[in-house]
Amino acid sequence: MSKWQLVRYHGMALYLLCLFVTACSNKNHELIPLTGAVMGTYYMVEVVDPPEGLTLMGLDEDISRLLHDVDARMSTYRTDSELSRFNAAQSTEWFPVSSDLIEVIDQALQVSRDTDGAFDVTIGPLVNLWGFGPELQADRVPTEQQIRSALARVGYQHVQIREQPPAIRKGIESVYIDLSALAKGYAVDRVAEHLERLGIKNYMVEVGGELRLKGHNERGTPWKIAVEKPTPGERDIYGVMQLENHGVATSGDYRNYFEKDGQRYSHTIDPRTGRSIDHSLASVTVIADTSMYADAFATALMVAGPVDGLKLAQEQDIAAYFIIKSGDEFTATATEPFQRHLLPDN
Repeated sequence: MSKWQLVRYHGMALYLLCLFVTACSNKNHELIPLTGAVMGTYYMVEVVDPPEGLTLMGLDEDISRLLHDVDARMSTYRTDSELSRFNAAQSTEWFPVSSDLIEVIDQALQVSRDTDGAFDVTIGPLVNLWGFGPELQADRVPTEQQIRSALARVGYQHVQIREQPPAIRKGIESVYIDLSALAKGYAVDRVAEHLERLGIKNYMVEVGGELRLKGHNERGTPWKIAVEKPTPGERDIYGVMQLENHGVATSGDYRNYFEKDGQRYSHTIDPRTGRSIDHSLASVTVIADTSMYADAFATALMVAGPVDGLKLAQEQDIAAYFIIKSGDEFTATATEPFQRHLLPDN
């Protein structure tokens, strides 16, 4: 990393970068950094050139409240969350929920339709079956019968939403919604929207690796984000993006997995087959207008794989960056919208 100096590690596969250490120490703009824990992970917010009168304590309280509110509505790890109460309801009647939950599920259903089910918001039974959900269990491979049984409960077509008054309805009583591929991205967007209401024009928001950036950093230059080389146990940079007003998310199979009898099983489950993905795509990074959309589509493209995923991204005009593994080597492919953000090799 001769020219680039790593400043902080962000999430599974994204780094916040600045130029070589001499430039890192030359901060020309006021910076307010905030960090904390939420949703079983961490968050970091950086505000540059805050408007006059903005207080650190007030902003910290606002951000913490917003993030904990999202957690209280959308967590599957909390039995008292709005989503968990819906999942526990064995009924096909309309279930009253918040407009926030409707907004996220509506986005999830749209991505499900756009990807022909490569993304599916009802994947919860499969995630839990494979041991990657809230009910942690010993690493084990489900039987064929268990997979078929869980698949019978999966299908985004079994979910209906109503905006006024806001409510959700199950097509079958056993539907279980999992928003883990959108909730952190949505939380990032909520914080970003709040910052903009306060008149903040330059910021970086991150929750558990999902990002939203606007304006410039403390050196007055566009934010630079690096994509991590998808190698377990290592931290190295593979490519660098420059962003000014975007959400970005990465999905990969090299951090969260288990091994059994010499076979590695990724936490990314294909909702169409009920099985852990098994292809050469190591990670995919998506840039979009919102972090929630980038979060969901990164998951969908990771499920689709290197060939179908690239085709899908091109058809949907998605800014996506695919890192493909071949033995011990990696190659990268970027769609044209993503290439506009890539910096030359350094």
